[in-house]
Amino acid sequence: MPDNDSIDPTEVARPSSSRRDPEWLRARLDDWLPTVTGSPATITRLEIPSANGMSSETIVLDAAWEDTDHRLVVRVAPTPDSDPVFPTYDLDRQFRLIEHVASTTDVPLPTLYWSEPDPRPLGAPFFLMGRVDGVIPPDVMPYTFGSWLTEVSDDDRRTVAGTTIETLAMIHSAPVPEELLDLPGPGETPLRAHVRRLREFYAWASQGRAGSPLIERGFSWVDEHLPVESDPVLTWGDARIGNIIYQDLSPVAILDWEMAAHGPRELDVAWLIFLHRFFQDLAEMAGLPGLPEFLRRDDVADAYARSSGHEPRDLDFYITYAALIHAVVMYRIQSRAIHFGQAEEPVDTDDMILHRATLEAMLAGAYWAGVR
Repeated sequence: MPDNDSIDPTEVARPSSSRRDPEWLRARLDDWLPTVTGSPATITRLEIPSANGMSSETIVLDAAWEDTDHRLVVRVAPTPDSDPVFPTYDLDRQFRLIEHVASTTDVPLPTLYWSEPDPRPLGAPFFLMGRVDGVIPPDVMPYTFGSWLTEVSDDDRRTVAGTTIETLAMIHSAPVPEELLDLPGPGETPLRAHVRRLREFYAWASQGRAGSPLIERGFSWVDEHLPVESDPVLTWGDARIGNIIYQDLSPVAILDWEMAAHGPRELDVAWLIFLHRFFQDLAEMAGLPGLPEFLRRDDVADAYARSSGHEPRDLDFYITYAALIHAVVMYRIQSRAIHFGQAEEPVDTDDMILHRATLEAMLAGAYWAGVR
């Protein structure tokens, strides 16, 4: 594991500050809004949240047109000089994916307004959606360190887990929008295509840098343990509670669709389980109790089977693969932090992976024996 004094686990996912000037944004949106509303529009408030994303950027906006106030969120693709986490950002595709899910399921989603693929108005593509009130389990500090989720009762947390899993099953019921997804190439299965794209992302992230032997060993493990796949569905991709707005313990808005894909539903089920384990392990590293009874592996699998009629298979594989996906993302985030002088280059590149010990234990088949 990395030296705990060198990495603050609550800061690893700290979003970067915006590189866009609020007054410039306001002026540009003042010019752009009337072109889509078809009438005069006034921006009454514009704010860039301090906890902004390392991928697409979020702008909070209040505007009025046709004598009606609108509470909006603008999602903007990152600027090239921000050294983005991912190599490409297709926000118009995200907009159309959300639109597709909204029109074919009862998944709770923000109201969509407009997508602007032309980069000229704000320097990058963007889209607007309605702002939804509620609470989100925080990443910084992680919700397992103390949050509204640790303060509610055990029964309430079971309700949160249950309604979340029901919503995940609902996402998987959407017709697959093949025109909006990267489909397998000749001779590929959806899972093999997913692994290929992860390899391509890692190759891009490690270009010009020393790679991670642990990540490369993880890819070898995946190749050796690929299971027989269940039927592919539309996967959300970033299926975690930190991407959900809750009211009264139930999801009211599912956010962040940039990792959506065509693949086995177990990809999402495993990601939900693993991301909680990631935050739970961080809490235990810090000497905190966290939430060991929340989103437990078998509980999630059973609840998903009840909601969807499909019993998740091969979760040992899919949760380990989720840990590998997260390792590649963490490697990229740490590379980015080193680039901006926010972190030092480690002697051992595997120390760029905060959950190094977890991934090592999973590859060795020893992780779950140590879980309380």
